[in-house]
Amino acid sequence: MKLVLATLFALTSTSTVLAGEYQPGYSSSQTCTRNEYKEEYVPGTKDSPGYVRSWNETVEVPCDSSTARSLSGTRHSHTNLDTNDCSEGSLIGGLLGAGLATSSSRGKDRWWAIPAGAVGGAMIGCQVDGG
Repeated sequence: MKLVLATLFALTSTSTVLAGEYQPGYSSSQTCTRNEYKEEYVPGTKDSPGYVRSWNETVEVPCDSSTARSLSGTRHSHTNLDTNDCSEGSLIGGLLGAGLATSSSRGKDRWWAIPAGAVGGAMIGCQVDGG
């Protein structure tokens, strides 16, 4: 039982560390561009009428720190809001973990098994609930 709990704690703590996106020592760069529509009139002659030549050209523009420009030139604001709330999953997981630890431990082992089961269950319940 102790080995199972130790393995559970070891695996749950490393999975949260590996999920991060930060890598020290690397720089990030961002190139902002927009599409510009261009036209050019090609004059005609007496025998051949003139025409308009048109094309799209991708132009690099300065980036704004709070917004980024897509290829179409429209602004998209990027806000990072974390709306995940795992309080219900933590509560239910903690209760289930403590109950499982109570039923599987005996004697002097219960004083550490119940809190450990509650903490482990709360961590797993938070991950299951979307946190």
